[in-house]
Amino acid sequence: MSDPMIAKAAEEGYLESADGIWRKTLVYGEKTLLTEFRLQKGSRLPAHSHPHEQTGYLVSGEIILFLAGKRHEIKPGDSWSIPGDLEHSAEILADSVAVEVFSPVRDDFLPAKK
Repeated sequence: MSDPMIAKAAEEGYLESADGIWRKTLVYGEKTLLTEFRLQKGSRLPAHSHPHEQTGYLVSGEIILFLAGKRHEIKPGDSWSIPGDLEHSAEILADSVAVEVFSPVRDDFLPAKK
């Protein structure tokens, strides 16, 4: 069993993962990882897939999610679940904030060890 983890709000720690898209890993455990995304209007998340299940919630803004080629308009309060290995992408229609949980833990999203 791993130790509990608490993260306090802070402006530092965001990494640019694509033009206009920043992510910050908030907390993680043995089976899940929670990430906040800040998405700039006009940016695009290129089509990609990964083995991790991805469950998200749009806090603010407006985005279009493309899941296996199907277009979904997402507004604040909307949520989604993307199975592992499903190709997906996004268009950012307004400055947005989303939070997402990944399972299993994404090693590539873990903070660098000090």
